[in-house]
Amino acid sequence: MKLRLSNIRKLGQGDFDVLVIGGGINGAVSAAALSGKGAKVALIDQRDFAGFTSQQSSNLAWGGIKYLESRDFGLVRGLCKSRNHLIENFPSRIQEIRFFTTIEKGFRFPPWFIWAGTWVYWLFGNCFTQVPRLLNRRSTEQEEPVVSTANYYGGFEYSDAYLHDNDSRFVFQFIRAAMDRGCIAANYVASEGARRENGRWITRVRDVISGESFEIRAKVLINAAGPFVDDHNALTGEKTEHQHVFSKGIHLIVPQVTPNRRILTFFADDGRLFFVIPMGVRTCVGTTDTRVDSPYSEVTEEDRQFVLDNINKRLNLAKPLTTADIIAERCGVRPLVVKRSGNGNGERDWLLMSRKHEIDANQETAHISVFGGKLTDCVNVGNEISTLVAGMGVSMRYPDYKWYGEPHTSVREEYFHQARLMNLDSYTSPNSIEALSTRLWRRYDQQALELLALIREDPREAEVLIQGTDYIRCEIELIRHQEMVTKLEDFLRRRSKIALVMRHEDIRNAEGLMAACEILFGDEAREKYEEYFASDAGHGGMGTQA
Repeated sequence: MKLRLSNIRKLGQGDFDVLVIGGGINGAVSAAALSGKGAKVALIDQRDFAGFTSQQSSNLAWGGIKYLESRDFGLVRGLCKSRNHLIENFPSRIQEIRFFTTIEKGFRFPPWFIWAGTWVYWLFGNCFTQVPRLLNRRSTEQEEPVVSTANYYGGFEYSDAYLHDNDSRFVFQFIRAAMDRGCIAANYVASEGARRENGRWITRVRDVISGESFEIRAKVLINAAGPFVDDHNALTGEKTEHQHVFSKGIHLIVPQVTPNRRILTFFADDGRLFFVIPMGVRTCVGTTDTRVDSPYSEVTEEDRQFVLDNINKRLNLAKPLTTADIIAERCGVRPLVVKRSGNGNGERDWLLMSRKHEIDANQETAHISVFGGKLTDCVNVGNEISTLVAGMGVSMRYPDYKWYGEPHTSVREEYFHQARLMNLDSYTSPNSIEALSTRLWRRYDQQALELLALIREDPREAEVLIQGTDYIRCEIELIRHQEMVTKLEDFLRRRSKIALVMRHEDIRNAEGLMAACEILFGDEAREKYEEYFASDAGHGGMGTQA
């Protein structure tokens, strides 16, 4: 809380090169790239960082194999290269994973055709991943007996990548990197519109928590408000070539359906790809694709039934999954980019619309709008924004600085050496599926060295604080000081994924949760606890973000 209040004070007092509005993936990488290259950057979000669309993804970094069908080969090629780049630069957070795919009789393409497509996909990705593999009925039944072969037509296996932790955690790590390089960022600060005066943007903002209003001055304004880009452009009077349309997607979190670390992939009844994604001791199932008119969405009974029907139809489960098995839900809109002259109609075109990004830049007013995009392409967005901002007269003192990626391997090696000397992994909780040292590095990279120092001083800092989770005491202390947790939901849903893998009542009854609240919020612990469990945020892992 102290960090947030300090940054809010600085926002009102400073004169910035750039103000970024929106702390989702597009805003986060924009801030990280610009601050790393030497610009004076501010960032605000009306909710928590990664609190809307960027917390509702499939947790995949993939090259968009489905876009081969629409012959958008340039997009697939670019996304595959971006995926490879993420794997190389974030080796502990984004890793290759196999997609185990089966096709049913009556599908619109024969198996050999899609099999050939996986090889094209592999070649588009510069043969970076493991080669595709053809599956027959026998190999499918032996390797994944949970997959139903009752209507089997063919199968294959190919590679893409996924995030070990949740998507919003990945986004926040860019925010944290930006702040480490001088960016002044604050969550729960809403823009009420901006005006251009004397070569500067004057943005009127409101602290959502306190209700106080103030102004932020910046030379360049970047609108990275996700599905709310069009709304904010209306506030500032900016006209753009592109706009958003919205597709709602949902995922259900259910008990683990297979212990194998691979993604099961099918074609749902509506013809789109349907995933069964590992999430530790849980499984994430989805998604849907429903055209909606508003960025605000919710899971309906029809949505739940669609996902449950599709998964039960394609898996051999001891008993069918029902709504009683749903541990948590994810629901968000995909902001899809269209030109204002386009109509975006046609159901088949709708299902094949890509997640490519577009950036509209107004050189005259020094205004940038970021449309669409997805996690896979985030580094390209950051680089493109840097080039555009430099062209608007903002000095980049370190234009060649590499602003993304995990710390140098020497830092990683030193961390793990210290962890081995401390025998850190002997503290690994039985609730965890991986070693403590690995988990801490992935979540905090070089800040994990600070955690080692705390544990050396007092081994009790390595004890699990919240029972039923793998979060240890010193993590909660670091999160308090470094991660701007303002509400309990910020921690349970975004800095961690506790709200996605534990039922609502289990979280409420978890031993140590109140102790964690006391560390995070001090005297406001009880108030924050009651606020969370009295709100919709405390049910089904649902949340909100820009």
